[in-house]
Amino acid sequence: QVQLVESGGGSVQAGGSLRLSCEASSRTSCMGWFRQAPGNEPEGVASISDDGSTSYADSAKGRFTVSRDNAKKTLFLQMNNLKPDDTAMYFCAAAAFCIDLRVWAMRRAGYWGQGTQVNVSS
Repeated sequence: QVQLVESGGGSVQAGGSLRLSCEASSRTSCMGWFRQAPGNEPEGVASISDDGSTSYADSAKGRFTVSRDNAKKTLFLQMNNLKPDDTAMYFCAAAAFCIDLRVWAMRRAGYWGQGTQVNVSS
């Protein structure tokens, strides 16, 4: 079992920034960020493997940066130039290996945190 605890969510105006964090109880090979808005299916945002390889959803490219501190077993998501469409509950997930973000979201594979809410107003 891997416990994941997210933090850093909040309310910002469009164009603002937030940095999400996720603390894991143990180190895992692949970690990722996902989000779900009311009435929508879960959506993959970004993932990172323990060697630093990253993958981003098109909606995140150029605005979001995923990183991790392996020593502290912590995952980060720096979100810049936020838009109202980014409003959602953001979840951290961990798995033994990285897979396609859309498949990961659909299968809800691995371990998931409880989420942190991000609200972006126009």
